[in-house]
Amino acid sequence: MTLDEFINKNYNEIMLMSRKICKGSSESPDVAHYVIMKFLEHSEAQALIDRNEAMKFLSGMIWRNFNSSTSPYHKIYRQKGRVFGTDDQSYYEQPDDEYDYYQDIVIDQTEKILNAMTKKGVHLWYIKTLFEMYLKFNNYSEISRKTGIPRTSISHAVEECKQYLREELKKSGISYD
Repeated sequence: MTLDEFINKNYNEIMLMSRKICKGSSESPDVAHYVIMKFLEHSEAQALIDRNEAMKFLSGMIWRNFNSSTSPYHKIYRQKGRVFGTDDQSYYEQPDDEYDYYQDIVIDQTEKILNAMTKKGVHLWYIKTLFEMYLKFNNYSEISRKTGIPRTSISHAVEECKQYLREELKKSGISYD
């Protein structure tokens, strides 16, 4: 049996074993997954499977990682309140930029306008849909291949949607360019 076959076949048993060893702790799935990951990297994993000792080995790993305050799992995941320093002083030398709340307002209002376009007729829905596809793919040719709509029609619809958004934002008292 290969390493992958062993893990796939025994995954539920490993999770149950972890739940029992960890006495129902909410950490039991995390410990089990950590141990599985380490077992997959272990140089003797295949030999343990071949000798039918893998489950015993895994149970020991789970027990040690859950119960020991010096275990690798504990050091990585449980070191609460521990502060790690950094040698990189450039982090502290960065300028304090003010947060752009206005940009949040524009984005929020734009999303509202786009949502409303769906309900205002087929044409607005069409240009909005192509505009959203353009935001996702940023390539008229790719959209054309996916939809069968000519590139020129897509670019006109996207530009029309941009203009519609500008006008609607202006009506809302927001000017953004």
